[in-house]
Amino acid sequence: MEAIPGTPGSSEPYDRPRATQEEGKEGVGVIGAVGLVLHPGRRCAPVVDTITGWARERGVTVLGLDHEVVALECHGVAGTDAATLGARADVLISLGGDGTMLRAMRLAYDARTPVLGVNLGRLGFLAEVDVPELAEALSAIDENRFTVEARSGLLASSAGCSAVAFNDIALVRVPGHGMSNVQLHVDGQPFVRYSADAVVVATPTGSTAYSFSAGGPIVSPRAEGLLVTPVAPHSAFNRALFLSTGEKLVLEVLRSSGELAVEADGRLIAHTHPGDLIDTTVVSAAARVIRLGRTTFYQRAQRRLRLTNPLEADAD
Repeated sequence: MEAIPGTPGSSEPYDRPRATQEEGKEGVGVIGAVGLVLHPGRRCAPVVDTITGWARERGVTVLGLDHEVVALECHGVAGTDAATLGARADVLISLGGDGTMLRAMRLAYDARTPVLGVNLGRLGFLAEVDVPELAEALSAIDENRFTVEARSGLLASSAGCSAVAFNDIALVRVPGHGMSNVQLHVDGQPFVRYSADAVVVATPTGSTAYSFSAGGPIVSPRAEGLLVTPVAPHSAFNRALFLSTGEKLVLEVLRSSGELAVEADGRLIAHTHPGDLIDTTVVSAAARVIRLGRTTFYQRAQRRLRLTNPLEADAD
């Protein structure tokens, strides 16, 4: 696998140790510093003002990525780099949709900083609150009235290159270079071959993303394992597979395959060539998503997918 240069479960009470003043955080509640992850194309200024106003009243530091703070003219937000943001913040706040939330989860990965998703615009699967509820949500978090929902990640590695994804890793055919012909090896044994436009390996979180659009099932985020779904398959076997965490999955790019692009959560990270092997590993509790007990996963999925309310259907 040739890397692209420059590419970057269950609910439980929040138990991350509070920051101390010596560590540079001065808050009086659970939150000493919050980090902002902003959607570049959305109007975030009024929402940022809500956060900075709340933070001033409590002596909480507000941090953001240098380039986002400058580009979006965020007043009252201290700029920092990506590595520092997740390490210094007690909570990361994602302002945007699911794509922004995934980026926040990647920034939080090393420190396992919990992430609060705030909807800006279209409803997503991951966000917890809408803008009018934000100040109240921050106060609830500061008073330790919340839980964190562990979400598994997916580590893909090949020939010294590796990447972590929270939705999926996809092997996608490059136009003009033939099909994505991939052999799945489970626990060291060849199991099935796919010939398709793409082969998607998704986490339960990612079951509502690329895999779902290709006909894959919705998987509860409390499950742990990997969902493998072919996209526009040309092979006789065209079904999705779900493997448990304890089952080792290796993807072999077959000699008959064309060159494939490797995408992690939709980001191009590498190219593979016939003969390459890609190891996949489930990373338990790779992300911690803040929940305030307002909605369940199935309620969010029902709203996002516009599923018919059974009571409304019975009334027709």
